[in-house]
Amino acid sequence: MTEDLGLDPKFGNIEENIKVIRERIAAAALKSGRDENQVRFMAVTKTVEPKYINHAIKQGIDLIGENKVQEYLMKKDNLELEGVEKHLIGHLQSNKVRKIITEVDMIESVDSLSVAEEIERQAEKNNMTANVLLEINVGGESSKTGMDKSEFKENLYAVAEMKHIAVKGLMTIPPICENNLELAKFFDEMYKLFIDIDGENIDNVSMDILSMGMSHDYEQAIICGSNLVRVGSAIFGPRIYNK
Repeated sequence: MTEDLGLDPKFGNIEENIKVIRERIAAAALKSGRDENQVRFMAVTKTVEPKYINHAIKQGIDLIGENKVQEYLMKKDNLELEGVEKHLIGHLQSNKVRKIITEVDMIESVDSLSVAEEIERQAEKNNMTANVLLEINVGGESSKTGMDKSEFKENLYAVAEMKHIAVKGLMTIPPICENNLELAKFFDEMYKLFIDIDGENIDNVSMDILSMGMSHDYEQAIICGSNLVRVGSAIFGPRIYNK
């Protein structure tokens, strides 16, 4: 690792990027009337090599998010994960639930009742409670996963009845917007829903986490009430996909 640090400029870039992001998180949190420690900072590790993820962890990153089940399972043995929380944040197919349910601390991307039902089945088999966030398609885009707003409440009440799932909050990916004013409308809508559900005091549902905001919009998300931001390319640089 020492040799790599001297030769690979990406290590230094990761350190500087994390420092800058933390400063921006702190400033955005202040604008929202909160302390920076009230906002979780997730490093999204999609397509990132383990050596770079481990370097981010050495800089104090204690929460990582992976998009694909298979990619996480392939990388995990090369990751230094002591004290690090792991979330699955990408679309989860029902047939992959059994492979990941005991490997992560939370599944953020529960985007349908059928996925929740399979998580319940597999959690019961493993004698555990699965922590989840319910993903909402706030922009109603056909190209994105997530529960439709019209069906969300019905799904929420159904998941709340599942004995081996604990709903810990909400997650969303808003549409690409031309400006922060337009973006804020989607984030504000999610925050209002988050607060409204919290006020209902539904058994087995706690609104602890509002996961919204990524590399290009995390500051606006925090200003609008997000308390978990998912940042990948702003830490590690542009993603490199294998052809």
